[in-house]
Amino acid sequence: MIAPPASRFRGASRALDGAARALCAASLSVAAGLEDFVLPQRCPGCGARARAERLLCDGCLALAQPLAVPLCARCLARGDEPVGCVAHPGHAVWAGWVYDERVALLVHALKYGDRPGLALELSAVLARALPGRPAAGVAPRFDLIVEVPLHGARRRERGYNQAAVLAECLADRIGVPRLAEALERVRPTRPQARLGPAERRANLAGAFRARRPAWLAGRNVLIVDDVLTTGATLEACFDALSATGAHPTGVTLAWAQ
Repeated sequence: MIAPPASRFRGASRALDGAARALCAASLSVAAGLEDFVLPQRCPGCGARARAERLLCDGCLALAQPLAVPLCARCLARGDEPVGCVAHPGHAVWAGWVYDERVALLVHALKYGDRPGLALELSAVLARALPGRPAAGVAPRFDLIVEVPLHGARRRERGYNQAAVLAECLADRIGVPRLAEALERVRPTRPQARLGPAERRANLAGAFRARRPAWLAGRNVLIVDDVLTTGATLEACFDALSATGAHPTGVTLAWAQ
């Protein structure tokens, strides 16, 4: 007997995966509707009724300020003006919103509130922020999507990496493959908030490395994180990706000015 070609198995596997995803999405939709009927979600921003998968009501979401310009992670990490930089093209980051109290509620729920399901809706914010607007049907200019890694201890404590969940949902939304765990955090780092620009860079120097450098070489890579704050984390990730020959761009939910 002649064995079927491997392509037939791959095609069947993709079809089954697609059917499984569709069934999963339908089940989640039914479950969300039942939950909303029995225990209606209240917006933590104003108390109005809100859909559970969005957390905030439409009114609070509409007040979130979008950001239409790229930021330079390298300038930000050095304490320089991050808007309008032309000196570091390999360190551009696009952010969906300016960080405020409403966005903070979303990020906190996603990151610490055991609400990874929020990433599905939030991936639309990431997609809208990207140059070329892949959410509007324009062909994406990225080859791979990766996430900012968490150190293993923090991931075990939290149960998941919020950046990885966002990256997976964004990959599905814009049709770009995700390379899971492409970067690894090889050592824990101190919190960045109270460190100066030079201390931030020193804190993260050599903290990341590429696990599959040959898979990244020459690729246009989009790296995903939740919030751009000091810029030092993404700068260190950009450096690790650039060392493989990749061409990185960043995208985050928000910029905390």
